[in-house]
Amino acid sequence: MAWSWKGAVSVMGYNVQGDVGPMTLYTTRRGRVVVFDKSPPLTPASYAQLVNRNKWRLIAIAWRSLTPQQRADWELATRSPRLTLTGYNLWVWYNTVGDNATLATIERQSGVTLTPKHG
Repeated sequence: MAWSWKGAVSVMGYNVQGDVGPMTLYTTRRGRVVVFDKSPPLTPASYAQLVNRNKWRLIAIAWRSLTPQQRADWELATRSPRLTLTGYNLWVWYNTVGDNATLATIERQSGVTLTPKHG
């Protein structure tokens, strides 16, 4: 059973999200907090699930390994052409899709050279 309310669940100044005791909490884009009973998986993760989770983990690790200037460049590249995503979203998209042509268009429109690239 899920329920929600407007406003954050705060403990000592931190917004609570994720599993908390017997509940799972998350905040929607519109600021609503959704709470539902925690439901752990019934079976262990499959090999394919582990590989997929590791792919996303490695993309996040690679983002954190960029210099502050490189991360700022990815953020800036989304602002100039008024893309409706963050620099991190662009990074994740590029590292999952690898579309060099589209990235080159974003670089040209924003005037920002994005590094590092793969492919």
